[in-house]
Amino acid sequence: MVRIKPFRGIRPPKELAAEVASRPYDVLNSVEAKAEAGERSLLHIIKPEIDFDPIADEHAQEVYDRAVENFRLWRERGWLSQDDEEHYYIYAQTMEGRTQYGLAMCCHFGDYLGGAIKKHELTRPDKEEDRMCHVRNQQANIEPVFFAYPDNAEIDAIVSGIVERETPEYDFTAEDGFGHRLWVIRDRATNDRITEIFAGIPALYVADGHHRTAAAARVGEECMRRNPNHTGDEEYCFFLAVTFPASQLRIIDYNRVVKDLNGMTPEAFLRALETDFEVEKKGAEIYRPAGLHNFSMYLDGAWYSLTAREGTYDDNDPIGVLDVTVLSQRVLDRLLGIEDLRTSKRIDFVGGIRGLGELQRRVDSGEMKVAFALYPVSMKQLIDIADTGNIMPPKTTWFEPKLRSGVVIHSFGQSDTE
Repeated sequence: MVRIKPFRGIRPPKELAAEVASRPYDVLNSVEAKAEAGERSLLHIIKPEIDFDPIADEHAQEVYDRAVENFRLWRERGWLSQDDEEHYYIYAQTMEGRTQYGLAMCCHFGDYLGGAIKKHELTRPDKEEDRMCHVRNQQANIEPVFFAYPDNAEIDAIVSGIVERETPEYDFTAEDGFGHRLWVIRDRATNDRITEIFAGIPALYVADGHHRTAAAARVGEECMRRNPNHTGDEEYCFFLAVTFPASQLRIIDYNRVVKDLNGMTPEAFLRALETDFEVEKKGAEIYRPAGLHNFSMYLDGAWYSLTAREGTYDDNDPIGVLDVTVLSQRVLDRLLGIEDLRTSKRIDFVGGIRGLGELQRRVDSGEMKVAFALYPVSMKQLIDIADTGNIMPPKTTWFEPKLRSGVVIHSFGQSDTE
């Protein structure tokens, strides 16, 4: 059972929505963010190091302070303002003609700590601490996390009814070609019913935003410990998520590039691969994995098909069935000596949104020696892993489209009207 609530969203006026909303903090480096940020962009709040010349250390206290000041200025200038009443919000995203409809809501940190909000990845303490500093300083969840919930017919009917009857508050296409629309659910009875329905849903699943979720929960815990009169209903107990029906979500591939062959020649590496894979040279044209347990590899100017042999995977085990597990155990660890994907400096990860041409480019440039492309994980696999309490290897899932930051914000500090 999960506990959610509507909230008084802080958001831009309709005419500024496209200008204020930005890509998330973790899909741009500081140089890219500085180049992309317009005057009113939320990037000045979520990546405030770009306001310094030269760009400052993103973990410096002066950078956290600038984030707080910019958030204050955006509200003072009317670029962000708070709704008068609590609402749920429908947030729709369209990519390549396909639309997914989520609900912007506040989730309770106790559900994360208690396991009703389920995760499938480990978090890194340094990244978690950085996100905690942002939440703690702002007393707000500036960027939403991305959750999934088991499909529910009544929620589907509520959402489709509002979408068909009402004009969206926002309707814009971002520079990447993805469409974003937002509806404010103003009817109080409808908001109440959504809360009731979710009280009967057994679990939510973290799709994207494990570090932000963990950070928000830890800040909620901090606030609880400081309050001797804590009841569990305080605003700090809740954090911002956009939650989608699981069937609407699409996971795309998350690929790997490696800097060296661990002392082997390309010929020796190809021979070593044949122990666990059927290796087929495909030539210069990009080859994409054909299905589960088939990989593509780019090495020395050529693409290869690698098909895992029987016995290298376990289709009855939620972790053993994953291609990231096969690749990690049979290639990255056994052959290339990369034991910890979270700490090794010899490997990098490339989201499938960049295309397989990006893998080829990074190898051809000499920066990397070999690249591997994987068949995407399914939502069923993700839910099976979360439900069994297992953890996926790092950098397994890449969700697209990403949530736009700044479409709606949740504050647990002093409201604009206080």
